[in-house]
Amino acid sequence: MSEISTKPYLIRAIFQWCVDQGFAPYLAVAVDNRTTVPRNFVQDGQIVLNISPDATQSLVMGNELIAFQARFGGIAQNISVPVDSVSAIYARENGHGMAFEVSALPSGDAADTDVNIESLPSAVSSPLTDDVPEPPKGGGRSHLKLVK
Repeated sequence: MSEISTKPYLIRAIFQWCVDQGFAPYLAVAVDNRTTVPRNFVQDGQIVLNISPDATQSLVMGNELIAFQARFGGIAQNISVPVDSVSAIYARENGHGMAFEVSALPSGDAADTDVNIESLPSAVSSPLTDDVPEPPKGGGRSHLKLVK
């Protein structure tokens, strides 16, 4: 008897925690030929989806597939994501959540699935990279004043 994966249960648990806290749960997904998402929103083979109850309709989080309807650019679309393609679920407001390994695709699929947490798009803020210039340094004194 094969062991059932804990991944869909953990995804549902983090989703429920986000909703209970009033946070927007975001799902980071490695896009391949099994995912049904608007391709023009895919960046570097990944897409981040807001799966909050306010942003989705008919959300079904099964053990094999996550499916719902959402609007992209004002157009309602049916979205389906295999649980194996989910690379993370986290709260937009504070980034707390969980990252997962993306399962290898069945043979014959050509999509790249190497995903690590550092490569995930951030909905809160993007980390500084080498191509982003550093802000100029001040004179050492703070420009803020203490007001009593």
